[in-house]
Amino acid sequence: MRRYFRRDFLKLTGLAALTPEFSGSNMYASSFQGKHHLVLPNKLKTGDRVSLIAPGSPPSDEKLALALSSLSSLGFRVKEGTHLRKKNGYLAGTDADRLSDLHQAFSDPDTDAVWCVRGGYGCARLLPGLNFDIIRNNPKVFIGYSDITALHVAIHQQTGLATFHGPVAVSDLPSFTLNHLRAVVMGEEAPHRIQGVTDASAPLHYQPFTIAPGRAEGSLTGGNLALLAALAGTPFAPVFKDKIVFIEDVGEKPYRIDRMITQLLQATDLRAAAGIALGIFDDCNPDPESPSLTLGETLKLCLGNLGIPVFYGLPFGHIQGQCTLPYGVKAILDADAFSLLLPDSAVLSG
Repeated sequence: MRRYFRRDFLKLTGLAALTPEFSGSNMYASSFQGKHHLVLPNKLKTGDRVSLIAPGSPPSDEKLALALSSLSSLGFRVKEGTHLRKKNGYLAGTDADRLSDLHQAFSDPDTDAVWCVRGGYGCARLLPGLNFDIIRNNPKVFIGYSDITALHVAIHQQTGLATFHGPVAVSDLPSFTLNHLRAVVMGEEAPHRIQGVTDASAPLHYQPFTIAPGRAEGSLTGGNLALLAALAGTPFAPVFKDKIVFIEDVGEKPYRIDRMITQLLQATDLRAAAGIALGIFDDCNPDPESPSLTLGETLKLCLGNLGIPVFYGLPFGHIQGQCTLPYGVKAILDADAFSLLLPDSAVLSG
């Protein structure tokens, strides 16, 4: 009844048009509770056309040249977004520019995949203006990570499209990254297993460890911790219930990681997740002169008593050798073996 009176008041006062609930694109996270079936895009193939967009921060000219060269060397035909080379401080053009390129890339019948040139800042600014009908009616491979997390979560939850947390176009593409990308996005391997790095010669923060033992099964969601925390309390807040949640971050001190995870635990349904796979948290050690818990102690403190399997060390995040994780696709987590199994293909063979 209270909701009825609120709606009536907004209509009478003319304020309805200014609220997301009454806009043409209602994007409250609560509107997605499994209503959309999983939608798989067609697999990416050599010779396909890739639209390159910058939905967040602008790349440098040198990085952009490297991105164009890398995608071409992989056998893709690259189409630049209209506003790809624009710069607006820490943003790649205006919000309208960046939205236009994203919408155009999805609606373009000659584009087979939409690849983000980099993350940076500004992706969350685009969420209220996203036309989910365009994306829903033109399902395509969509790739990126870091700040792109905001777009992944919103797009998957509002359309059901399986998008891909994987390398941005300016990323280095060592064989490890390419093998996982090809396995998942080009459909070259199913089932596909992703394993934590157990090489004793690897840096300490790459070494996997179990936070809470066990196995779990569920569809994948997650991304960058800072972005997931920033989405909490918004119409685009991630839904974690019964999911396998993957989380990473870079350049954050343990106390900030504690704060962001605590926010997710208090503001979302993260406690109801089926399991959690933590990536490689690069440059997240405390200052030597400051009193602090270690990164490992912090993660165990925050996530060790949820009653679900949790482990650290899945090879993804702000690192050179990273796997590709498909949103919405079924995964089996083994916290004792530091592994994630994707039993089914995340793309269509066509």
